[in-house]
Amino acid sequence: MLDLKKIKAISLDLDDTLWPVWPAIERAEKALDSWLCQHAPMTAALFANPAARHEVREHVTRARPELKHDMSAVRREAIRLALYRSQEDPLLAESAFDVFFDERNRVTLYEDALLALQFLSARFPVVALSNGNADIERIGLKPYFRASISAQQFGVGKPDPRIFHAAAGAADAAPHEVLHIGDDARLDVLGARNAGMQTVWLNRADHPWEHAETPHITVGSLTELCDLLSAEDAIGV
Repeated sequence: MLDLKKIKAISLDLDDTLWPVWPAIERAEKALDSWLCQHAPMTAALFANPAARHEVREHVTRARPELKHDMSAVRREAIRLALYRSQEDPLLAESAFDVFFDERNRVTLYEDALLALQFLSARFPVVALSNGNADIERIGLKPYFRASISAQQFGVGKPDPRIFHAAAGAADAAPHEVLHIGDDARLDVLGARNAGMQTVWLNRADHPWEHAETPHITVGSLTELCDLLSAEDAIGV
């Protein structure tokens, strides 16, 4: 059970917590393909083959293990390698990635997300904590966050306790004073628990829980969590 008296800060996952990530990724892939068709047609043809696209990405991750937490760098280098293999200009990789990244950050928030951010940020320092490469400033959500920590910036990702402890530090709180909210059972809930935080499993799709350790609370929406915190506010907790 949650001990609401201990909560002094919030850490919050982004992808599939505040917005569904795959629709944005799919749009970004299409935007990249369209741009490549115009500016690097041989590379577009290579990427049209899913097996070839996968092989290029796998080659980058094997050759550049230091990039394993940096999704932006891996994608940029995969584009660069594909351009090189297609005998087109590798310098186009930066512009091509920018097309992808702009679209990747045109997300559609879940209906409860904005109100929840307004509610939570009015009561606690909130830190974004993500293994992905979403940019809260581009998305327009930066005013609601004290800080944003990503695996690509920090060098390790969830469920490593160090990234959770960095989020606590960014909020000027001890780990046990932080409530972490996220959708991923292993990365978010078990990772945050192991780092000494209280946890909220945001289970929008009503998945079964499959681990021995359990979240401190499970909710089906951010609204449900905010209602719980509001109720506790009303009784003076």
